[in-house]
Amino acid sequence: MPKLKTHTGAAKRFKKTGTGKIKRGQTKTRHILTSKDSKVKRHLGGTAYVSDGDHAKVSRMIPYA
Repeated sequence: MPKLKTHTGAAKRFKKTGTGKIKRGQTKTRHILTSKDSKVKRHLGGTAYVSDGDHAKVSRMIPYA
C-alpha cells in the first residue's frame, strides 16, 4: 500500500485526543469582536470536538495524527 499524505491545512487545525476524538478550535474569534458579548467570547476561547458527521472526513485528512 502507498503512504497517505496528510492534509497540511487540516493538520494545523485539528488534533487527535487519546480516546480518538478530534479537537478543533472555535469559529468567529478573529475579528468583529466588539459587537460580541463577553460571555460569548469567553466560551469561544475554549476548544470543541468535531461532530460525528464530519469525523470520518477529518480523520482521513490526518491519518497519522
